[in-house]
Amino acid sequence: MRALIVNDDGIDSPGLALLARIAVEAGLDVQVAAPHVERSGASASLTALQDEGKLLLSRRPLDDLPEVESYAVEASPALITFLASYGAFGTAPDIVLSGINLGPNTGHAILHSGTVGAALTAASHGARAVAFSLNGTAPSQWKTAELVARRALDWAIEHSRPGAVLNVNIPDIPVHELRGLRSAPLAEFGAVQAEIGEVEDDGDISRALPITFRAVELDESNDSDAVLVCQGWATATVLTMPFEVAEADLDTLEFAHSDSSQQ
Repeated sequence: MRALIVNDDGIDSPGLALLARIAVEAGLDVQVAAPHVERSGASASLTALQDEGKLLLSRRPLDDLPEVESYAVEASPALITFLASYGAFGTAPDIVLSGINLGPNTGHAILHSGTVGAALTAASHGARAVAFSLNGTAPSQWKTAELVARRALDWAIEHSRPGAVLNVNIPDIPVHELRGLRSAPLAEFGAVQAEIGEVEDDGDISRALPITFRAVELDESNDSDAVLVCQGWATATVLTMPFEVAEADLDTLEFAHSDSSQQ
């Protein structure tokens, strides 16, 4: 099985190197292509730094995996997986592994995640995909991340289907404190929310809008992914592409143009 390893923290992230090693040890045919710098929050944007219409990339072998083909790409994570699906880096991947992200990707805020965006883009092109995230802005419990990632990857190889994403979040706690791995629905919010202040007008054309971010106070009465991660569980949620609400009532929206038969 051909596997592409990508992330949004950049080619030098320790989470990327760990995920690549896990994939190699699982027997996958591994290739790494990751942004040359951090591209967190890129969602599924298809953006790149171009030189006369050309995508710039360079070989960047990983220290512990010199035999693995690895590229630093001047592009967003989603664009990397988009191009990979068309064979830009060789044979198109059967599975895309995104992460291991430095910080959680829980709740509906996954909409903004470059980690999840890369995985969803891969899924939209028919690949299997798994997004991995380790809670905390400066996580340290990589043994816990490795344990959960191995389990999730084994499951994905055996049971996941093309066009779906397994979104995995891992608490940044020692292995002996990990309570296990559970399936969970997305929380209503992500890990943080924005607070917008009053517009500051200096009387000229320039204005300032104060914005602060604060941690969300979780409703622990439900077993959402965000709640369970805070309680010491790793979580797994299956996401699908595309997002279509088949049961929506659009009868009052639809119409047929009266002149359509004459065009």
